[in-house]
Amino acid sequence: MPSPQAFSDWIEATTGVGLLERSPVGGGCIHSAWRLTLADGRELFAKTNRAALLPVLDAEAQGLEALSSAIKQGESGLLAPQPCGLGLAGTEAVLLLNWLQLGHPADQTGAWGALGAGLARMHRGSLQGHDGRFGWERDNFIGSGPQTNRWGESWGRFFAEQRLGAQLRWAAASGKTLHGAEELLERVPLWLAEHHAEPALVHGDLWSGNAALLQDGRGSIFDPAVYRGDREVDLAMARLFGGFPRSFFAGYEQEWPLEKGHQQRVELYNLYHLLNHANLFGGGYWQQSAASITALLREWH
Repeated sequence: MPSPQAFSDWIEATTGVGLLERSPVGGGCIHSAWRLTLADGRELFAKTNRAALLPVLDAEAQGLEALSSAIKQGESGLLAPQPCGLGLAGTEAVLLLNWLQLGHPADQTGAWGALGAGLARMHRGSLQGHDGRFGWERDNFIGSGPQTNRWGESWGRFFAEQRLGAQLRWAAASGKTLHGAEELLERVPLWLAEHHAEPALVHGDLWSGNAALLQDGRGSIFDPAVYRGDREVDLAMARLFGGFPRSFFAGYEQEWPLEKGHQQRVELYNLYHLLNHANLFGGGYWQQSAASITALLREWH
């Protein structure tokens, strides 16, 4: 946390209003999080970290703006936090967002279903005006790990080279070699060649910790790693690390059904996240990644 005075001075310079109170908020695994109360009664959410991680917060802010635009374009009814300040407070990087009041609406099943339907509308709306390429205008981050986003015409090659390949090169640089990895990379473009993927704007890191219901029943998504990719990557990750309620998937399918074979692609798409966790955290994620590669080579042959 920056010094209290440096933080207060930065908040006042950024918002034009003095800071009355700040209190820590739990749940973050990369940044420190804070609830702020300003002198005019507004409440804001702040993320802080060391100055070197300002690019991570900058990429998050850009991703949230892109999500908000796609949400509006698709009339999805979702909410994404709005960036309202980014910079350095003393030696710390700070991202300011509007405060969203999370809660437990009475009809949680219906609310999760609406969140799923909203995600489908966002994906579909984001296809308006796209140029057919996969990628993003800049590299960004998946968690705190680097995510490359060079534009490409082929989804299969993009996913093989810039998702799985990038993670496997990172692993190799730290001395980790996974059996079957090279064969997998050769096969992925062939496996995905028959799949009609469209370059939707995807959240990119949509596990259950990066979505929530608000007290009024609306759904919110946050902490993105956006790019233009197959919409199925968001639905695949939504099954990882605890997963979303069934009503979320039912709501999505009712709004915009997934293509045939999507169940088979879940493990392939989630291998990217297993490898990223292995590179970031090590431990059992290496064994899970190796087992996933073996299973994919056996099942897809």
